[in-house]
Amino acid sequence: MTSRRTTAALTIGILILGGGAAACKDTSSATGSSSSAASSSKTAETKAVPNFIGMGLQSAQDAAQKAGFYVLKSHDSLGRDRMQALDRNWKVCTQSVAVGKTVSTDTELDFGAVKLDETCPAKDQTAPAEAGGTMPDFKGKSVKAARAALDSGTSVTVKDAAEDRFILVESNWQVCGQTPAAGAKLSGQPITLTAVKFGESCP
Repeated sequence: MTSRRTTAALTIGILILGGGAAACKDTSSATGSSSSAASSSKTAETKAVPNFIGMGLQSAQDAAQKAGFYVLKSHDSLGRDRMQALDRNWKVCTQSVAVGKTVSTDTELDFGAVKLDETCPAKDQTAPAEAGGTMPDFKGKSVKAARAALDSGTSVTVKDAAEDRFILVESNWQVCGQTPAAGAKLSGQPITLTAVKFGESCP
């Protein structure tokens, strides 16, 4: 009796294990199909780019994603290198891909934006190019953008050209003067910038 019960128990165990293995195999197969379907659903399509100009930056981003464009970035249209921390406080002036142009949905869309109470420039302003071995012309550019164009190891002194104020938020200040002058060779020497707030006139 004991021998028969043992044999029966072993047979049942093998059947259960076999069924479990089959179940595991089926689950694995189903998972593979699911991944493949998810992967194919993310395949880039070709679509016409909508018009985002004049929209609030947050609304433009939402609309772009709804249209299938998810690779998004934005920049300061006034060239001051300000961060768009609160997108609802900015509006779109330019877009990197022309309205109606048909492109892949994985194409990057870059929105040029200004704050809601500001006027869009006639032309998108860009930050100064990296200095390299020659001093750029920083006049009219923000102190923040000027600093970003210089080598990170450069010693930079910024002075208020009009009064004796502390320059805290450098994106709010525009360069009036610079030493060395634009075009001078850079070889690690310290840089001095004089600046006033945007909206003020250089002395």
